[in-house]
Amino acid sequence: MQLATGTTVITNGTLVDGNGGPPIPNATVVIRDGVIQSAGRESLASTIEPDAERIDAHGGTIMPGLVEAHFHPTYFNVAALEDLDIKYPVEYVTLLAAANAKLALECGYTAARSGGSLFNIDVWLKKAIENGVCPGPRLSASGREICGVGGLMDWNPDFRKIGMDGLVLLVNGPEEARAAVRKLVKDGVEWVKTYPTGDAAAPDTNDHHTLCMTFEEMHAVVQTAHNHKLKVTGHCRATEGIKNALRAGYDAIEHGTFIDAEGLDLLLKRNVPCVPALYFEQASVDRGPEFGLSQRVIDGHKETLEGGAESARRILRAGGRLGMGGDYGFAWNPHGDYAKELSFFVNYVGLTPLEVITCATRTGAEIMGRAHEFGTLEPGKLADVLIVDGDVVRDITLLEDRSRFVAVMQGGVVKAGWEATR
Repeated sequence: MQLATGTTVITNGTLVDGNGGPPIPNATVVIRDGVIQSAGRESLASTIEPDAERIDAHGGTIMPGLVEAHFHPTYFNVAALEDLDIKYPVEYVTLLAAANAKLALECGYTAARSGGSLFNIDVWLKKAIENGVCPGPRLSASGREICGVGGLMDWNPDFRKIGMDGLVLLVNGPEEARAAVRKLVKDGVEWVKTYPTGDAAAPDTNDHHTLCMTFEEMHAVVQTAHNHKLKVTGHCRATEGIKNALRAGYDAIEHGTFIDAEGLDLLLKRNVPCVPALYFEQASVDRGPEFGLSQRVIDGHKETLEGGAESARRILRAGGRLGMGGDYGFAWNPHGDYAKELSFFVNYVGLTPLEVITCATRTGAEIMGRAHEFGTLEPGKLADVLIVDGDVVRDITLLEDRSRFVAVMQGGVVKAGWEATR
């Protein structure tokens, strides 16, 4: 991915560096050859080249680029889970994924971790972004997800003879689980996504269903993935499923909806991050009926919403780590609405704006394993910067409005915002 050349100076803004500390007014950020040289109050006038490019933050906020920690670029705003499996061929889904990646970057998300991919497209999307073929976030790629036969993502009955080849790898027992991971190794993934538990959206495997994968299958996935230097995460809503994942050695959990005290202790002991993806639940409750979600499913999402919000609060207050990622790609929760997750965590869950920004920047980079490269605005890190016209700490909903973006920068290169149209 291209880095800027020369020097760029950002002035006339309040710095929110992503570390959770108080905002710094009247800050200056100096970028040289795509890397942050300094960020803070200090006067740098004597050290800045006369011909340096200057960006005026217009009294707004200078902050790290956002990290979408549960990104589904291959999900195409479907109205039903089944659409992911049968609606479009791989060629069209690839084009949709590239469009969604571009949109995420324009929304201020300079990095993202894939939460599961159709056809392993995310592996190739990552390569295309890194090689400058198409714009998008810095991407940690996953591939087809692993699920036990008859689990959440296995809905085609055998008589149809069509399998689930584009969406998931179905396993029966630990040996098949190991074989599934080995297939993903060959495809070049970084994260292995699994389905240990059910979901309110499914007719037969609800939020408290823990048999989508056995512990032995989960442990086999982790052993094999770690042997190949891959990380493992899983869709974990049910209480026992969360604990099974943590005992099996998962590197992250998605949702963590109904975590109990024992599960929280396991999570904290291993410092495993959780990505709650909660705005999806609110959107399902509010807009699901428009798209045919049944009352039973809506009620399930209501329970998930309340349970997930309480779990997220408990995790963060206990010193755990939360990433921000909203499971976007459904009709009621479409691509482009990514920052609604951040507003939701302030206005509904009750986190402070600075806590949410830290989760959406530094913690997201940590989950990706790249916190040494980006996620905070500090000397030596890549200049992935979001400049917003307005006080984001006072009104986090400003991040939902792309028209307020002065600049979205990746490696010091302005990719979107006002500055991109100069």
